[in-house]
Amino acid sequence: METYNFLKEIKFFKMHIFKYSKRNGTVAAKMENQIEENIKEKRSQKLIELSDNNQKEILESYIGKEVEVLFEEEKGGYWQGHTTNYMTVKTKTGENLKNLLLKIRIGYNSVGI
Repeated sequence: METYNFLKEIKFFKMHIFKYSKRNGTVAAKMENQIEENIKEKRSQKLIELSDNNQKEILESYIGKEVEVLFEEEKGGYWQGHTTNYMTVKTKTGENLKNLLLKIRIGYNSVGI
């Protein structure tokens, strides 16, 4: 819970979560009081849910704000790019936006929520 509460307070945009796996021949594998697999799975899932919730909350906080986006590629009729803080943004337009740095206002569908 200490780790969970710390990560909840920090509110990272994205977290890479993986559970500990015992590796034979390592010092950690010889340690006593190993955590049961089902407990590791529950803890891992709880942190993944926290990461997903944090990301959604942060993305929603940008709706209505103007940001600069460097557009990089077209996928399925949408131009996709990244903001200065690496948030992925997409927009539908008939224009070629490749390598353009544009100020846009974020809408609900712009950030992939």
